[in-house]
Amino acid sequence: MALKTIKLERQRLADIVYDQLLEAIRNGDIAEDEQLVQEKLADQLQISRTPVREALLRLEQDGILVTSPRGGFTLYKMSRKEVRELYQARAAIEGQAVRILASNKDKSVISRLREIIAREENISSNSVDAYFNANRKIHRAMVELTDNRYLLEMFDNIWNRATSYNLFAAIEKVDLANSLGDHLRLVDAIETGNPTLAMEAIVDHITDGFELQVKALER
Repeated sequence: MALKTIKLERQRLADIVYDQLLEAIRNGDIAEDEQLVQEKLADQLQISRTPVREALLRLEQDGILVTSPRGGFTLYKMSRKEVRELYQARAAIEGQAVRILASNKDKSVISRLREIIAREENISSNSVDAYFNANRKIHRAMVELTDNRYLLEMFDNIWNRATSYNLFAAIEKVDLANSLGDHLRLVDAIETGNPTLAMEAIVDHITDGFELQVKALER
């Protein structure tokens, strides 16, 4: 059997490019109609085209970019129906996560969640980026603390897809403080040890977030 040599360094470089592009999309540094061309990006980053192409193809596979008829890639624009489906998927993934946490009844996990919420919600900036990062870290912690790698992978995929639509950019038009609330109430529900109650709490929380999003998009 003839196998090709694995080039770890190249793969690592592609991961770095992927992370940089994702962060630029999330920060709004890449416009909705901007074309991402591997040659131009490689010149800008001063690296070869291969890791850039790998990163672009991975972003396309993740549903964040789409091949442009004019060449290169552009941000994928989700329909309203897809936005609703995205929030439904979030409810399924995060609902299962809090069910696991409630069933485990681990006091150290509860304390850790309260610490993370206190830290992340103590933000001085009212920017969309600050909100997005704080909210994502809180929700990701709930999934990460289940110690279930597959739930975490699905969580990251869903939130990355939200980045492509700039979902949280529209929330700039409404009160950001309202969009961060109720996280401690979620922890209270988990702490009861009742998996059903915890799941209902996170589903209600995510539904409220969806309604806030729709309200923002309509303005």
